[in-house]
Order: sequence, then C-alpha cells, then structure tokens
Amino acid sequence: MRVVVIGAGMGGLAAAADLARQGAEVTVLERAAAAGGKMRHVQAGGAAIDGGPTVFTMRWIFAGLFADAGQRLEDVLELHQADILARHAWRAGGRLDLFASVARSADAIGDFAGAQDAQGFRDFAARSADIFGTLRDSFIAAQRPSPLDLVRRVGRLEALWRTAPWATLWQALGTHFTDPRLRQLFGRYATYCGCSPLLAPATLMLVAHVEQDGVWLVRGGMRRVAQAVQALAESQGARFRFNTPVLDILVQGGRAAGVRLEDGEVLQADAVVFNGDVAALGQGLLGGAARRAARDTPRAARSLSAVTWCMNAATHGFPLSHHNVFFAEDYAAEFAAIFRARRITAAPTVYICAQDRGQADVPAGAPERLLLLVNAPADGDLSELTPDARDELQQRSLDLLRRCGLVIEATAANTTTTTPAGFHDLFPGTGGALYGRASHGATGTFARPGAASRLPGLFLAGGSVHPGPGVPMAAMSGRLAAARVLAGVSRRSSPR
Repeated sequence: MRVVVIGAGMGGLAAAADLARQGAEVTVLERAAAAGGKMRHVQAGGAAIDGGPTVFTMRWIFAGLFADAGQRLEDVLELHQADILARHAWRAGGRLDLFASVARSADAIGDFAGAQDAQGFRDFAARSADIFGTLRDSFIAAQRPSPLDLVRRVGRLEALWRTAPWATLWQALGTHFTDPRLRQLFGRYATYCGCSPLLAPATLMLVAHVEQDGVWLVRGGMRRVAQAVQALAESQGARFRFNTPVLDILVQGGRAAGVRLEDGEVLQADAVVFNGDVAALGQGLLGGAARRAARDTPRAARSLSAVTWCMNAATHGFPLSHHNVFFAEDYAAEFAAIFRARRITAAPTVYICAQDRGQADVPAGAPERLLLLVNAPADGDLSELTPDARDELQQRSLDLLRRCGLVIEATAANTTTTTPAGFHDLFPGTGGALYGRASHGATGTFARPGAASRLPGLFLAGGSVHPGPGVPMAAMSGRLAAARVLAGVSRRSSPR
C-alpha cells in the first residue's frame, strides 16, 4: 500500500511512523525545509528559538508511539519534569507559582489568596482528574465520536454530566475561586485550545490534570520532539521530501489517488493523509477535486492567533521560570476584544517561555532565548499590522512586563516578530488561527472532523481535527488517521 502524507507536522509524523511500521510505503511531503510544522525554530539575535509550541505534556502518547515500534522514548529524548509548572504575575500586584504537586500548589494558593481558595483548588484538581479519566479513552484516544457515541462509550450518563459541557470554563471557575486573579490563571487553559474561557466548555478543566500529570522540559527544545518522531518514522521505512510543495490532491473514481507537486510531478497513492488545517481543503487550496473533503472554517469560528516576539535578550528584575504568564486586570475584556471587536486589547496577557531556564542557570546580564506571545484575532488573511502598530503593541506589552517587575533589553537586532498575517503565510487557509476551529459551546468540539474525510481515500491529521490542538493531541490525531487508513485497506481487501 502506498500512502502520501502531506505535511510533516506532529500529526503527519505520527501517522507516517505508524503506517510505515505496518508495512505501508510512506512518502511524507513537506513544503518547509525541516519537519515540525508549528514546532519551528526562529532566528533572533544569532540564536535559534522555539517559535511555536513550548509545553510538552501527555508523555504517555509519545511513549506508546515509540513502544509500539519497539523503541523507548527516553532513549531518544532527554526529558526533565518541571517542578514549577508556571510562574504568574499581575500588573496590579501578586506573584504565584503552580507546582507539579497539588499539595504544594494548594499551599501556595493559600498564602496568595486564603484558605477558601486553597480548598477550592483541591476540589478543582480532583474535578479535573475526574473529567480527564472520563474522556481519556472514550474521546482523546478514540476515533471522533458523535455526542450520542460519546454517551455510549462512557456508559454512565452521570460521569459524562460531570464533564460539564453545558457550563463555560469561566462559570465553573467562579464556583471554585473567589480571587479573580485565580479565575484568570486557570481561565488560561481555554487558550491552550485557542478559545475564550468565557465561551469554552468547562470540560477544559481537564487541562489542569494534564499539567499535574507532568510538564516536561525537552533538552534541545521542542524541535527535538519532531526530529525524534521523524527518525522513528524513517527507522520504519518512511521517506521524507522537504522543500516540496503539493499543488493538488488527485481524485480518480471518487477517491483520493495521489498528489501533484508544484513542479508537475505526480505521485500515485492508495491513500493520502493531509496534515494541515482543514480550512485549506475547504477553500480549494489543495485543488477543486478535494474541496468537498472538509468544510472551510467560518471566520467567526476561527480560534486564536497570536503576535509573537522571539528574542535573544538580557532580562532584569524578575526571576523568570521556564513558563511565565503576566496578567493585566480585566481578562474578560481581552477576549471580548479578540472575538467581538477583532482587535488586540489595550493590555494583553503576555506569555513568556524562557527557554534557557529550568535546566541551567542564566548568568546575570547574559542574553537568553525568549518567546513572548500575546493573543490576537485570526484575521491575518485580511490585513497586516503596520510597522508602527507592531512597535506600539510591543511597547505596550513590555510596559506591562515592567509593571510586573520584568525588564527585557529588546532591540530590533535581537527580536523577530510574527503576526497573524505571518502565521497565515506559514499555514495557508487559516488567517493565522493556530488551533483550527475554536471549540466554543457545548458541542463545539464535535464540529472538528475526524480522521476520515468526506472524500474516500483522504484522511486528516493535525490540530484542526479530532481530538484537538496541541502537540500530544496532534500526535494522537496522526495515530488515529493511520488506524483509519489501515482499517479502510482491510475492509477493501476483505472477501465480499
């Protein structure tokens, strides 16, 4: 069986590894120069900086991928479990660390906000673990269900009810925490899926358990994860071709039958796996014949985009951890601005990944590798921020950091900026949306397609499809796509 995988992001890499292990002749086509997709390196100030995902969780997904091929994850990746999950600070005052230990986090929250919120956190952590336990095998690690299928899989309606899909995350957090700063902190979990906490289901409380189960620092950066899975796929026989854009997906007899490259070369295939945003298919960017494979994502349903600054700069005044979040006062206003007014709020939350922290000391005054990120609307296909607007947004963000005690020596020479328009160029069809479709509302997640597209022979992987965005979820999507490819071949070859 010949399979073409379009895109060497995490979903495509995992699919290639599983398919090649099962004996398929796999060719992975990637228009970029290296594997990784959003796990890309950005050059800034003479340093290579992780410019995409920065959090490695759900280690069990990757351990299983390697174990099924007779290999061990720990032999190919050097992982260190983070003691501090993230450090948080507020412009109006206050600093709080969350730890890998629920008990330590509860104690820290008690010191920060009082005994009532410390108990609220303990209850929240238990509720998060319960939701994750309900959905791990029935949803995350399973083919996309319908709502009715999910009820059947869980088997207990009260367990599914406890996942709270009909409440918003913001509402649920209000039942656990009295301090509005804690509502902000845990509301950030919605942004892991590109959502607003005021619109996303309370089900996303499960992210708290995912982090408590382990946040890992990867020696060499997140790009090493992509390189390791690429090597795994190659060890099973998959072939990779980089700098190779695909012009369109070929359809013959009502089935996907291969691809045509930009240079005119044709590759025939028994199945095609598309590891890109499904919006690109719906817009016809992979050819008119494949357009019916998936719907375009309406602009109003797009997830968050971002403006990022990769910097190799010295910092002063604030003890950065590996993961850091800096808040203004009105979190709800930030998401109203993005999803209603289609603009970035005046004082956006700033996330910083200090990539040299957590595994070694950074000498005082020495430059360090930083990724700064603020949320933005996914309108990069409509307009670009002017240079003046980019500079003004950077200044506002740095001012918020200064109010929290952090000074960064940012210059034009040590900073590389990416806007929603830049992300749209990197990931066509998205408008810069980094997480596919926003999973807003009780049934929002079911609007994401599953592994089998509407076009027979064309299968889907990546963060825009089930089970959702993020590095581990994208890897799981690739595994689910490979399973559907193999199941389809088995059905087609079985005696009738």
